[in-house]
Amino acid sequence: MKSLNIIMVVLIAFSSIATTIQEQSKIPGGISIAIKAGNAAELSKFMNPTIELLLLDKEDFYKKNVAETILRDFFKEYQTKDFTIRHQGAKNDAQYAIGNLKTEKGTFRVYFLLKKVDNELLIHQIRIEPDNGK
Repeated sequence: MKSLNIIMVVLIAFSSIATTIQEQSKIPGGISIAIKAGNAAELSKFMNPTIELLLLDKEDFYKKNVAETILRDFFKEYQTKDFTIRHQGAKNDAQYAIGNLKTEKGTFRVYFLLKKVDNELLIHQIRIEPDNGK
């Protein structure tokens, strides 16, 4: 009976640790909502003051407000229909997610990298490229 209690305590501890790790590697829900809505202003609330943006023919480091303008133009040209995160993970103080963005003009693969800055997860990189079904 005593060994059964020890096993139960160990299983509960591992379950708690696994849940904590899973919660820590979740991307803030507001990011997905902003992308799904095509709302660059809302997405910019999650951005680092300087962000690397790789978007079709644009690839550079931009100030947050410039990146917001570029993304606003993208969302205006490619009106969003849906966004789904397909994979996400974490390593050290960085988290990432890969998703599919469906627009009226095609589907795109979206990758974003977040890092902790003063205990807050901020987007440091966004990559949006055509999804060629690979």
